[in-house]
Amino acid sequence: MKYSFMTFSCPELALDEALEAARRSGYDGLELRISAGHAHGIEWETDAAARRAARRRAAERGVALCCVATSCQLASPAHAGQMLDDAKRSINLAGDIGAACLRVFGGKFPEEMSREEAIAALTRSLSLLAEHAEARGVTVCLETHDAWCDPAHVAEVMRRVDQRAVGVNWDIMHPVRVAGATVDQAFETLRPWIRHVHFHDGVTREGRLELVPIGQGQVDHRRAVALLKAMPYEGYLSGEWINWEPFEVHLPRELATLRRYERELAA
Repeated sequence: MKYSFMTFSCPELALDEALEAARRSGYDGLELRISAGHAHGIEWETDAAARRAARRRAAERGVALCCVATSCQLASPAHAGQMLDDAKRSINLAGDIGAACLRVFGGKFPEEMSREEAIAALTRSLSLLAEHAEARGVTVCLETHDAWCDPAHVAEVMRRVDQRAVGVNWDIMHPVRVAGATVDQAFETLRPWIRHVHFHDGVTREGRLELVPIGQGQVDHRRAVALLKAMPYEGYLSGEWINWEPFEVHLPRELATLRRYERELAA
Protein backbone atom coordinates (compact mmCIF):
# COMPACT_ATOMS: atom_id res chain seq x y z
CA MET A 1 0.00 0.00 0.00
CA LYS A 2 1.12 3.57 -0.63
CA TYR A 3 0.55 6.28 1.97
CA SER A 4 0.50 10.06 1.87
CA PHE A 5 -0.84 12.91 3.96
CA MET A 6 -2.47 16.25 3.21
CA THR A 7 -0.60 19.45 4.04
CA PHE A 8 -3.26 20.34 6.63
CA SER A 9 -1.01 18.32 8.96
CA CYS A 10 1.76 20.89 8.51
CA PRO A 11 0.36 24.06 6.90
CA GLU A 12 3.30 26.07 8.25
CA LEU A 13 5.93 24.08 6.34
CA ALA A 14 7.43 25.16 3.04
CA LEU A 15 7.35 22.57 0.27
CA ASP A 16 10.86 21.25 0.88
CA GLU A 17 10.14 20.96 4.60
CA ALA A 18 6.86 19.12 4.01
CA LEU A 19 8.54 16.73 1.58
CA GLU A 20 11.26 16.07 4.14
CA ALA A 21 8.64 15.46 6.87
CA ALA A 22 6.99 12.91 4.58
CA ARG A 23 10.28 11.17 3.75
CA ARG A 24 11.41 11.11 7.37
CA SER A 25 8.07 9.72 8.59
CA GLY A 26 8.01 6.97 5.95
CA TYR A 27 5.27 8.29 3.65
CA ASP A 28 5.30 7.67 -0.08
CA GLY A 29 3.48 10.82 -1.10
CA LEU A 30 2.30 14.30 -0.20
CA GLU A 31 -1.15 15.75 -0.97
CA LEU A 32 -1.11 19.51 -1.50
CA ARG A 33 -4.11 21.46 -0.22
CA ILE A 34 -4.40 24.61 -2.31
CA SER A 35 -6.27 27.89 -1.75
CA ALA A 36 -5.93 27.48 2.02
CA GLY A 37 -2.89 29.65 2.79
CA HIS A 38 -0.50 26.75 3.28
CA ALA A 39 3.18 27.59 3.20
CA HIS A 40 4.07 25.03 0.51
CA GLY A 41 3.43 27.83 -1.99
CA ILE A 42 2.08 25.73 -4.87
CA GLU A 43 -1.02 27.56 -6.08
CA TRP A 44 -2.77 28.60 -9.29
CA GLU A 45 -0.47 31.60 -9.48
CA THR A 46 2.71 29.50 -9.32
CA ASP A 47 4.63 30.01 -12.56
CA ALA A 48 5.82 27.29 -14.92
CA ALA A 49 9.41 27.30 -13.67
CA ALA A 50 8.32 26.90 -10.03
CA ARG A 51 5.95 24.09 -10.98
CA ARG A 52 8.76 22.23 -12.73
CA ALA A 53 11.02 22.81 -9.73
CA ALA A 54 8.40 21.42 -7.33
CA ARG A 55 8.04 18.29 -9.42
CA ARG A 56 11.82 17.85 -9.53
CA ARG A 57 12.32 18.39 -5.80
CA ALA A 58 9.64 15.82 -4.98
CA ALA A 59 11.28 13.28 -7.30
CA GLU A 60 14.68 13.90 -5.74
CA ARG A 61 13.28 12.98 -2.32
CA GLY A 62 11.36 9.99 -3.57
CA VAL A 63 8.05 11.48 -2.35
CA ALA A 64 5.30 11.77 -4.95
CA LEU A 65 3.09 14.83 -5.19
CA CYS A 66 0.16 12.46 -5.42
CA CYS A 67 -2.90 14.71 -5.27
CA VAL A 68 -3.99 18.35 -5.38
CA ALA A 69 -6.87 18.96 -2.96
CA THR A 70 -9.19 21.79 -3.95
CA SER A 71 -12.21 23.55 -2.46
CA CYS A 72 -14.19 23.23 -5.70
CA GLN A 73 -17.87 22.40 -5.14
CA LEU A 74 -19.56 21.34 -8.34
CA ALA A 75 -23.20 20.50 -7.61
CA SER A 76 -24.74 23.96 -7.19
CA PRO A 77 -25.74 25.54 -10.54
CA ALA A 78 -25.42 29.03 -9.05
CA HIS A 79 -21.64 28.69 -8.76
CA ALA A 80 -20.94 26.11 -11.45
CA GLY A 81 -19.24 28.51 -13.89
CA GLN A 82 -16.64 29.79 -11.44
CA MET A 83 -16.11 26.38 -9.88
CA LEU A 84 -15.52 24.79 -13.27
CA ASP A 85 -12.98 27.48 -14.14
CA ASP A 86 -11.24 26.89 -10.80
CA ALA A 87 -11.27 23.14 -11.36
CA LYS A 88 -9.71 23.51 -14.82
CA ARG A 89 -6.95 25.70 -13.40
CA SER A 90 -6.41 23.08 -10.71
CA ILE A 91 -6.24 20.30 -13.30
CA ASN A 92 -3.50 22.24 -15.08
CA LEU A 93 -1.62 22.70 -11.82
CA ALA A 94 -1.89 19.00 -10.99
CA GLY A 95 -0.73 18.02 -14.45
CA ASP A 96 2.26 20.35 -14.28
CA ILE A 97 3.53 19.04 -10.95
CA GLY A 98 2.82 15.39 -11.78
CA ALA A 99 -0.10 14.82 -9.40
CA ALA A 100 -2.31 12.02 -10.71
CA CYS A 101 -5.42 13.04 -8.73
CA LEU A 102 -7.45 16.17 -8.10
CA ARG A 103 -9.88 16.22 -5.15
CA VAL A 104 -13.17 18.04 -5.65
CA PHE A 105 -16.40 18.24 -3.66
CA GLY A 106 -20.00 17.95 -4.69
CA GLY A 107 -20.85 20.49 -2.03
CA LYS A 108 -24.19 21.66 -0.79
CA PHE A 109 -27.01 22.32 -3.19
CA PRO A 110 -30.06 24.60 -2.83
CA GLU A 111 -32.97 23.35 -0.75
CA GLU A 112 -35.29 23.81 -3.69
CA MET A 113 -33.25 21.28 -5.71
CA SER A 114 -34.23 17.65 -5.46
CA ARG A 115 -31.56 14.98 -5.03
CA GLU A 116 -32.19 13.88 -8.62
CA GLU A 117 -31.62 17.43 -9.87
CA ALA A 118 -28.43 17.68 -7.82
CA ILE A 119 -27.15 14.37 -9.21
CA ALA A 120 -27.84 15.62 -12.73
CA ALA A 121 -26.09 18.94 -12.08
CA LEU A 122 -23.02 17.29 -10.56
CA THR A 123 -22.91 14.82 -13.44
CA ARG A 124 -22.87 17.70 -15.93
CA SER A 125 -20.05 19.50 -14.12
CA LEU A 126 -17.83 16.43 -13.84
CA SER A 127 -18.51 15.46 -17.44
CA LEU A 128 -17.39 18.91 -18.59
CA LEU A 129 -14.04 18.39 -16.83
CA ALA A 130 -13.36 14.85 -18.04
CA GLU A 131 -11.79 15.52 -21.44
CA HIS A 132 -9.42 18.20 -20.15
CA ALA A 133 -8.45 16.07 -17.15
CA GLU A 134 -7.67 13.06 -19.31
CA ALA A 135 -5.53 15.17 -21.64
CA ARG A 136 -3.48 16.33 -18.65
CA GLY A 137 -3.14 12.85 -17.15
CA VAL A 138 -5.24 13.74 -14.09
CA THR A 139 -8.21 11.96 -12.52
CA VAL A 140 -10.83 14.24 -10.98
CA CYS A 141 -11.89 12.55 -7.73
CA LEU A 142 -15.22 13.36 -6.10
CA GLU A 143 -14.93 13.04 -2.33
CA THR A 144 -17.52 11.29 -0.20
CA HIS A 145 -18.18 14.44 1.81
CA ASP A 146 -20.80 17.05 2.77
CA ALA A 147 -24.08 16.40 0.88
CA TRP A 148 -22.42 13.47 -0.90
CA CYS A 149 -21.56 11.13 1.95
CA ASP A 150 -24.07 8.47 0.87
CA PRO A 151 -22.13 6.05 -1.35
CA ALA A 152 -25.25 5.33 -3.40
CA HIS A 153 -25.53 8.96 -4.49
CA VAL A 154 -21.86 9.12 -5.47
CA ALA A 155 -22.07 5.82 -7.34
CA GLU A 156 -25.06 7.07 -9.33
CA VAL A 157 -23.06 10.15 -10.38
CA MET A 158 -20.14 7.94 -11.44
CA ARG A 159 -22.39 5.65 -13.49
CA ARG A 160 -23.81 8.64 -15.35
CA VAL A 161 -20.46 10.34 -15.96
CA ASP A 162 -18.78 7.10 -17.08
CA GLN A 163 -15.40 8.67 -17.92
CA ARG A 164 -11.94 7.28 -17.15
CA ALA A 165 -10.70 10.64 -15.90
CA VAL A 166 -13.44 10.92 -13.23
CA GLY A 167 -13.40 8.78 -10.10
CA VAL A 168 -14.00 8.76 -6.36
CA ASN A 169 -11.98 9.98 -3.43
CA TRP A 170 -13.27 7.58 -0.78
CA ASP A 171 -13.10 9.34 2.55
CA ILE A 172 -13.50 6.29 4.76
CA MET A 173 -14.96 8.22 7.70
CA HIS A 174 -17.79 10.30 6.22
CA PRO A 175 -20.04 7.52 4.87
CA VAL A 176 -19.80 5.85 8.29
CA ARG A 177 -20.41 8.92 10.45
CA VAL A 178 -22.86 10.81 8.26
CA ALA A 179 -24.59 8.27 6.01
CA GLY A 180 -24.64 5.35 8.45
CA ALA A 181 -22.97 2.97 6.01
CA THR A 182 -20.54 0.28 7.08
CA VAL A 183 -17.03 0.25 5.67
CA ASP A 184 -17.95 -2.85 3.64
CA GLN A 185 -21.10 -1.27 2.24
CA ALA A 186 -19.31 1.92 1.21
CA PHE A 187 -16.42 0.02 -0.36
CA GLU A 188 -18.59 -2.38 -2.36
CA THR A 189 -20.75 0.48 -3.65
CA LEU A 190 -17.82 2.65 -4.70
CA ARG A 191 -15.26 0.01 -5.61
CA PRO A 192 -15.26 0.44 -9.43
CA TRP A 193 -14.38 4.13 -9.13
CA ILE A 194 -12.04 4.43 -6.09
CA ARG A 195 -8.93 6.31 -7.21
CA HIS A 196 -7.87 8.12 -4.02
CA VAL A 197 -8.56 7.44 -0.34
CA HIS A 198 -8.65 9.70 2.71
CA PHE A 199 -8.24 8.22 6.18
CA HIS A 200 -8.64 9.63 9.69
CA ASP A 201 -10.47 8.46 12.77
CA GLY A 202 -12.75 10.29 15.16
CA VAL A 203 -15.58 10.23 17.66
CA THR A 204 -18.62 12.45 18.03
CA ARG A 205 -18.71 14.34 21.31
CA GLU A 206 -21.41 16.91 22.06
CA GLY A 207 -22.42 16.86 18.41
CA ARG A 208 -18.94 17.61 17.08
CA LEU A 209 -16.27 15.48 15.47
CA GLU A 210 -13.15 15.02 17.54
CA LEU A 211 -10.15 13.46 15.83
CA VAL A 212 -8.56 10.53 17.66
CA PRO A 213 -5.77 8.07 16.77
CA ILE A 214 -6.73 5.32 14.34
CA GLY A 215 -8.26 2.44 16.24
CA GLN A 216 -9.78 4.66 18.93
CA GLY A 217 -12.66 6.06 16.91
CA GLN A 218 -15.70 4.99 14.91
CA VAL A 219 -14.01 3.76 11.74
CA ASP A 220 -12.74 0.23 11.12
CA HIS A 221 -9.56 1.10 9.24
CA ARG A 222 -8.24 -2.44 9.53
CA ARG A 223 -11.20 -3.66 7.51
CA ALA A 224 -10.71 -0.85 4.99
CA VAL A 225 -7.07 -1.83 4.51
CA ALA A 226 -8.08 -5.46 4.02
CA LEU A 227 -10.66 -4.54 1.37
CA LEU A 228 -8.28 -2.24 -0.50
CA LYS A 229 -5.45 -4.77 -0.48
CA ALA A 230 -7.75 -7.45 -1.88
CA MET A 231 -9.00 -5.11 -4.62
CA PRO A 232 -6.04 -4.60 -5.29
CA TYR A 233 -5.93 -0.81 -4.85
CA GLU A 234 -3.01 0.94 -6.56
CA GLY A 235 -3.54 4.52 -5.42
CA TYR A 236 -2.64 6.33 -2.21
CA LEU A 237 -4.21 6.26 1.24
CA SER A 238 -3.86 9.86 2.34
CA GLY A 239 -4.16 11.04 5.93
CA GLU A 240 -6.29 14.15 6.40
CA TRP A 241 -5.81 15.74 9.82
CA ILE A 242 -6.98 19.33 10.23
CA ASN A 243 -6.13 21.46 13.28
CA TRP A 244 -4.99 18.43 15.26
CA GLU A 245 -1.78 17.44 17.01
CA PRO A 246 1.72 18.54 15.90
CA PHE A 247 2.64 16.66 12.74
CA GLU A 248 5.70 15.21 14.46
CA VAL A 249 3.31 13.32 16.76
CA HIS A 250 0.59 11.99 14.50
CA LEU A 251 2.36 11.37 11.19
CA PRO A 252 4.59 8.48 12.34
CA ARG A 253 2.04 7.04 14.77
CA GLU A 254 -0.88 6.85 12.33
CA LEU A 255 1.28 5.33 9.60
CA ALA A 256 2.66 2.75 12.03
CA THR A 257 -0.89 1.64 12.86
CA LEU A 258 -1.82 1.12 9.22
CA ARG A 259 1.44 -0.70 8.48
CA ARG A 260 0.72 -2.95 11.47
CA TYR A 261 -2.69 -3.76 10.02
CA GLU A 262 -0.99 -4.73 6.76
CA ARG A 263 1.40 -7.07 8.56
CA GLU A 264 -1.42 -8.68 10.54
CA LEU A 265 -3.45 -9.23 7.41
CA ALA A 266 -0.51 -10.85 5.64
CA ALA A 267 0.21 -13.24 8.52
